Amino acid sequence: MIKAKKSLGQNFLIDNNIIDKILSVININNRNILEVGPGTGNLTKKILEKTPKKLMVIEKDGNLSKLLNEKFGSQISIINKDVLEINENSLYDQKLTVFGNLPYNISTEILCKWIVNIEDKNIWFDYLILMFQKEVADRIISKFNTKNYGRLSILSNWKLDIKKILDVKPSCFFPRPKVDSTVLFFEIKKNFVKLNNPSNLEKITKIFFSQRRKMIKKPYNLIFNDNNRIAEKLDIRLNLRPQNLNLDTYLKIAHEYEKLIS
Repeated sequence: MIKAKKSLGQNFLIDNNIIDKILSVININNRNILEVGPGTGNLTKKILEKTPKKLMVIEKDGNLSKLLNEKFGSQISIINKDVLEINENSLYDQKLTVFGNLPYNISTEILCKWIVNIEDKNIWFDYLILMFQKEVADRIISKFNTKNYGRLSILSNWKLDIKKILDVKPSCFFPRPKVDSTVLFFEIKKNFVKLNNPSNLEKITKIFFSQRRKMIKKPYNLIFNDNNRIAEKLDIRLNLRPQNLNLDTYLKIAHEYEKLIS
């Protein structure tokens, strides 16, 4: 019997009704599918019943990879690696539709890595259907001027349109997590602001939200060396707090920062 590893954030989805709802989000017949964190293969089995063109799975746990191979054999391609160490742009030569019950302990790290690595051309996926802790999902979809709005909201909504699909109760998993989960649907925006170095947006939001309850004057001056010209140009009031600036404003700040350091 396979035991879930707490160190890998494993909680296996076992509720078939929830699995069916997740797979009803998009028609996967004849699509190239990537599943991240398949665990014991409950979602995998249901994906195969929908007759995808190809199904690849990424599973770090060696014991689970062996189990998946025993269950599904040549029906799936198993990548027994850490998802954070994989170059997703070289996974396959066609776009992938991604499903993932992401490990809670690295879910935001996975998402941020994928977002930062989205290229202007030859984007490696078309849709992401991903499970997060509800608290994390709430931060991802939060709008500015709300308490959950922050770095993750800004980075996630920069290149992606996001829709909430459903909440999932702890009873739908084994072992049961202590928190609710949420499934989100992500689609690439047709147009998004380009930055020379995507990590600059991460850097700026980290500085601004390091003291999220305080006015932005101090982090602004850290970035722009007390130069108020840019604040005037962008019509930014420095007595605001980080959550009061919308995504477009942070992207404009990042653009001005890149001009400053170039």
